[in-house]
Amino acid sequence: MSKRTLLRPLALASLVANIGLVVTGAAVRLTGSGLGCPTWPRCTDASYTTTAEMGVHGVIEFGNRLLGLALGVIALACFVAALLERPRRRSLVLLSLAVLLGIPGQGVIGGITVLTDLNPWVVGLHFLLSMALIALAYALWKRTAEGDGPPRRLVSAPLATLARLTALVSAAVIVVGVIVTGSGPHAGDENAKRNGLDPELIAQAHADLVFLLIGLSVGLWFALRAAGAPRPAIRAAGILIVVELGQGLIGFVQYFTHLPVLLVGAHMLGACLVWVATLGVLWSLRERPATTPAPPATPTPSATSATSATETTEPVATPVA
Repeated sequence: MSKRTLLRPLALASLVANIGLVVTGAAVRLTGSGLGCPTWPRCTDASYTTTAEMGVHGVIEFGNRLLGLALGVIALACFVAALLERPRRRSLVLLSLAVLLGIPGQGVIGGITVLTDLNPWVVGLHFLLSMALIALAYALWKRTAEGDGPPRRLVSAPLATLARLTALVSAAVIVVGVIVTGSGPHAGDENAKRNGLDPELIAQAHADLVFLLIGLSVGLWFALRAAGAPRPAIRAAGILIVVELGQGLIGFVQYFTHLPVLLVGAHMLGACLVWVATLGVLWSLRERPATTPAPPATPTPSATSATSATETTEPVATPVA
C-alpha cells in the first residue's frame, strides 16, 4: 500500500476510534466506574495501572484510558502519513495535527473530571470535545478522497443555508442532551453531584429541539429533491432522517422506561451517528476537484497571422515580356 493510500484507512480508523471512545466513556459512567481510577494521571497513588483490589470498576475505567492511548497512536500515524504524502498536502497535515493535539487535550479534561469528582459540567465538556474530534477526524477522512482545488458548491445558496441551519440545530441538540445527562441519575459514581437543573424541564427542551431538527431535515430532503440536487446529497439527507428517527425512538423509550443503562448507552452512540450523518449532509453539498495545470497560452489570431505571413513569404516569379 502506498503512502498516498495509507492515510485514508488511518483517517477512517481515527474516526471509528473517536466514536468508540465515546461508547466506552458511556460504559464508564453507566457502570458507576467514573472513579474506578480515583486519581490522574496515575490510576492509584502508587500505580499507573489498575489493581486487583479496585475490582471491575478499576478495569473499566483503566480500559477507557488505554483506548485513549490507542487513539493517540492512530492520530500520530495519521499525522506521519500526511507528512510522508507526495505531493504533501497542507490541508491534510493541518487536519491530522489538529486531531493529534486534541487527544492529549481530551486526556487532560478527562483527568480534571476525576480530580473534580465527576463534576457534571466538566464531564459534559469532555463529551463535547469528543464531538469536535469526531468532526475533525471526519473532515480528514473526507479530504483524503478530494482534490486540492477550491471548494465548489453543488446547490443554491438558500439550500446551503438551510443545511447549515440544520447542522446548527443538530449541534444544539447534542449540547442540550449533555445538559440533560448532567441532570439525570447516571453520574458515573453514586456520590457524584448533578448539575441541579430540573430533569423534566431540560428533557422537554431537548425533545423540542429534536422535533425541530427532524422537521428541518425532512424539509431539506424535500427541497433537495425539488431543486434537482445531486443524488449523493439527497441520499445523505435521507440517511440523516433515518438516523434521527432511530435516535429519537431510543430517546423516548429510555425516558419512559426510566433510563435503563443499555438504552442510555445506545443513545450516546446514536448521538455520534447523528452528528456524523449531519456532517455527511454538509460535505455532500460541495466538491473539491483536483487542481489541473493551466493550459499553455495560445497566440492571438493577429500574432498568428503575422507569423504565418512571415514564415510563408516566398519570392514571386517575374513574368517574361
